Amino acid sequence: MNNTNRRDSVNRLAAFGKELVMGGRELDDGAVFAGSLAQPQLFTVIFDRHYRSVYAYLSRRVGRAVADDLAAETFVRAFERRSAYDRSAGRALPWLLGIATNLLAHHRRSEARRLRALAALGTPEAEERFADRAEGRVDAAATRASLVRGLQELDDYDREALLLYAWADLRYEEVAAVLGIPVGTVRSRLNRARRKLRASLEAITAENVVRLPTRDADSA
Repeated sequence: MNNTNRRDSVNRLAAFGKELVMGGRELDDGAVFAGSLAQPQLFTVIFDRHYRSVYAYLSRRVGRAVADDLAAETFVRAFERRSAYDRSAGRALPWLLGIATNLLAHHRRSEARRLRALAALGTPEAEERFADRAEGRVDAAATRASLVRGLQELDDYDREALLLYAWADLRYEEVAAVLGIPVGTVRSRLNRARRKLRASLEAITAENVVRLPTRDADSA
């Protein structure tokens, strides 16, 4: 499916209307998926609820231009596979991000370029939020370039778990659902990623410390 067809498909889904309710009660994601098998127009509810989150995560990973296409493709594939959705899974965002993550696998070669672009173009708010959520004890004043360099040094699997947690705002259980791994493995990957990123940032910070002359040296 080319880019134009993907966008057209998403636009058709979005055009079905606003979020629907049944008997005065808002449908949960599982009920929406179940209903969409007989009434495809119901899928617009899933689109309305989760498109922004999926797009926001993708845009941070690969930039806005590519994110447009990947987000569209994510929802087209989700619509096509809606019969396979586990209706007991709660909110659909982790399942959708699982599709998006698989699509991202085809763009691995652009990951390093995107991380370098983040160093130059990323917003301070995004950096501060990442530092707060992913690191905690790491100095929030660390430069964006240092953060990107630290991310580049992480193992792909560890970085994926960390970015899903920090940027997609998922719980451990939801990260596990996206990646198809046990929660314990998520915890291990996050702990390892935090430890490596912290050590990397501390090392980079130490390298950039400007040593001031002592008073003795001044008086001499």
